[in-house]
Amino acid sequence: MATAIKFGTSGWRAIVADEFTVANIRRAVAGIAAYVKTQPEPHRVLVGRDPRFLGESFVDETARVLAAHNVTPIVIPDAAPTPAIAYAVRQLKTSGAINFTASHNPPEYNGIKFSTHDGAPALPEVTKQIEAAIAALGDTPVPAGPVPAKPFETVDVKTDFMKRLKELVDLKVIAKSGIKVVYDAFWGAGAGYSSDLLRESGVTVETVHEYRDVLFGGHAPEPDDHLLGDAKKKMMEIGAAIGIATDGDADRFGIVDGDGTFIQPNYIIALLFDYLVETRGWKSGVAKSVATTNLINALAEYHDVPLYETPVGFKYIGELIIADKIAIGGEESAGLTIRGHVPEKDGVVAGLLVAEMVARRGKSLGVQLKELFGKVGSYYPVRENFHLTPERKAAFTEKLKSDPTELSGRKVVEVVRTDGLKLILDDGSWVCYRLSGTEPVVRAYTEARSEADMEALSAAAKEFVVQ
Repeated sequence: MATAIKFGTSGWRAIVADEFTVANIRRAVAGIAAYVKTQPEPHRVLVGRDPRFLGESFVDETARVLAAHNVTPIVIPDAAPTPAIAYAVRQLKTSGAINFTASHNPPEYNGIKFSTHDGAPALPEVTKQIEAAIAALGDTPVPAGPVPAKPFETVDVKTDFMKRLKELVDLKVIAKSGIKVVYDAFWGAGAGYSSDLLRESGVTVETVHEYRDVLFGGHAPEPDDHLLGDAKKKMMEIGAAIGIATDGDADRFGIVDGDGTFIQPNYIIALLFDYLVETRGWKSGVAKSVATTNLINALAEYHDVPLYETPVGFKYIGELIIADKIAIGGEESAGLTIRGHVPEKDGVVAGLLVAEMVARRGKSLGVQLKELFGKVGSYYPVRENFHLTPERKAAFTEKLKSDPTELSGRKVVEVVRTDGLKLILDDGSWVCYRLSGTEPVVRAYTEARSEADMEALSAAAKEFVVQ
């Protein structure tokens, strides 16, 4: 029986040689081709990848299958960041892009992200059509496409993307400040982007992990605190004011302050929102997922800026970028983009903007965050995963259908169902529960209004799951 291929919030991902096989790749690509053929001509699709194992082979296989289905492939020869591919879709006006990446997943995974003609992640109405087209193939294998008589058309996506980054980021301010920067590429597709731009501008920048390793050092290419030790060490060696990092496909970011403190993405999004209002005068709006810090809500009120709270999934923020309704949009899982840019997560532009912010303000991120708390109050967000037995998951699924009036004795003043169940408490703290669609896990997002209350609120959130 053929594997059921499902596209989640960031495409289809699976373990290589288990479900992520050449046969299943052909089926997925045939389904995408069927969808593309329903769209206006010309039917042209970019085909790219991150540096994962067998990426070049998968790209070649995809190009051949697309061509066999009368869709013209345009191959990106080198590993490229997801946002660079999204930008190329818009510049070249293609029907979309097929991008082989499993983003920040462990090295044994690979995946397919499909972007539509606007450069945004495919919305559920699109992925449902693709899944239906794949299912319609049944168990009949999709044949390999014929070897082309001449090489497929190729494109360099780096040059134009780098040019756009120069327009979005004030690199002169960074250079003039004299700050030093460390960049951690996590062996990923961001290699040669942030570092090249900074060096060309005269900024002192040192790099770590800026070479290909399909095993990503033996762990997931995720720029999280516990994996940034090498970057922190390099920062100490050169006296860097900021450390910036990107994940496997460079759509997510990780930021380290000058003293080696990891600054969580919730805070980075809030700081950049405040900074863009201050330096660009952008007050069109701000978007955040329902699981992202309410510090952004408070800042939106402070700056008198419209706030959009979306379900989890960057495609919803991408829609607001396309409509030019927001200056910045972000998710607590380290994804953001800004006005006039791609409707897709961009870890490259995020890191460069943080470097600009530190350079212009002349203050560490820790100091800037304290000043932000001084403006609108303090917020302390935490994310935890709780594993459930299948029976417990079924019971908790039913429990989520009710509207609680209290949480461990605390009054619930508002119930939000934008995505999952979000309980707003009377002091402005909150808890949000979202069930995983692929594993027996519930994600619990909590945000306390004081450091002292963080542990108690986390305990209350867990009690609600297990009781």
